[in-house]
Amino acid sequence: MEKTSIHGMWSSRMAFILAATGSAVGLGNIWRFPYMTSDNGGGAFVLVYLGCIALVGLPILMSEILLGRHGRRSPVNALTDLVRELGASKGWISIGWIGMVAGVLILSFYSVVGGWTLHYSWLYISQLLGGNGITDPGATFTGLLSSPGELTLWHAVFMVLTLGVVALGVEKGLERAVRFLMPALFVLLLTLVIYGATTGHLGEAAAFLFKPDWSKISGRTFLDAMGQAFFTLSLGMCTMMTYGAYLPKGVSIPQVGVTVALADTGVALMAGLAIFPIVISFGLDPQGGGPGLIFTSLPHAFNAMPFGIVYGLLFFALLSVAAWTSSISLMEPATAYLVERAGLGRRAAAAVVGAVCWVAGLATVLSFNVWASVRVPEHLRVIGGKNIMDMIEFVSNNLMLPLGGLLIALFTGWVVKQTLLKDELGSLSPAALSLWRWLVRLVAPLLVLAVLITPFLLD
Repeated sequence: MEKTSIHGMWSSRMAFILAATGSAVGLGNIWRFPYMTSDNGGGAFVLVYLGCIALVGLPILMSEILLGRHGRRSPVNALTDLVRELGASKGWISIGWIGMVAGVLILSFYSVVGGWTLHYSWLYISQLLGGNGITDPGATFTGLLSSPGELTLWHAVFMVLTLGVVALGVEKGLERAVRFLMPALFVLLLTLVIYGATTGHLGEAAAFLFKPDWSKISGRTFLDAMGQAFFTLSLGMCTMMTYGAYLPKGVSIPQVGVTVALADTGVALMAGLAIFPIVISFGLDPQGGGPGLIFTSLPHAFNAMPFGIVYGLLFFALLSVAAWTSSISLMEPATAYLVERAGLGRRAAAAVVGAVCWVAGLATVLSFNVWASVRVPEHLRVIGGKNIMDMIEFVSNNLMLPLGGLLIALFTGWVVKQTLLKDELGSLSPAALSLWRWLVRLVAPLLVLAVLITPFLLD
């Protein structure tokens, strides 16, 4: 008899794909990937990135999904059961704890940034309704960051939106949300690409993104591509393990893994085709990156272009949806754990996790204003000199996630019995299964280890 999760199950293969893609697609896809592509050789970087997806991303993604589906519980409890079943060291349970804690830390600052996207969406809605426009984008963004009250309000709104979906459960909450949000995201993105084509610079943008420039390829390019492949698939934080616990037994893990990876990459490339025609049209610096372009430079372009208010609203709505679908997956592992171990109802568990993340997020809010002068002591390697938000982001993204991914690969490749792997990956041929085991046992761990130790070597 097939085991099912007490939290519910995805109703179909497509429901899982939408949810997993929603988890993978985030703010980094909409801006960071196009920026990294343009700055690292265009099409050459894309080819390197796709290779990293195949060598690192997919093996670990499939590992997380199969561990989750076999356990049918939250990551900590699923690993506890599996360790007992295998007679393995209890130390492997730390994988679940690392992922769950990393997810809470990431959500604490991710919600603040998600609040920025909601704030800007509201500004453009107000402008459509006759309100004041963003006449000085730099001052608008600086004013937002310098206001603890406003940042806290939008942080709270974003957290409530996330909590509301998770509290409703797998079928009524997560699945219903992604069935609406992911098609909405693709429609918004396609609309922006079509609009970008009307600028007459779509061809230049495509060349900017896809024309190989091998002179820019270096060892650092390979590390950037591999790091992006790892982080963009939400690996190491056990979200895919949690979503895998709700995946029906008859669904092929390799097939859904490949689909999610391709969809995630497709969104990132489409984002580049939506953004860079505008960047080129208005002579903006495409290598500005991050908030400097999204929240201060692009609004200048929106003010000058035809229907710019509508475009601006669609753009920030797209960012909001991408952030929302990712934040839902970040909250789910800890919520599932509290339901299983603390005996809380689904809504109470989500409320507890949301409250913890919201309170922790206040440190990020204050790092832009009241605590702006607070810095990590300079003598501490790697994190020295960082403000509070940068420190939390670095520890969770650059240390905890690679460590979690490394341990997942080692556990799946060296500890989990081959009979279990064959049962969960039955759709793979013997040759393909052997190739996957080789990747997850040796290649992926070595490459993830390289990402993990590089910041220390470069410091």
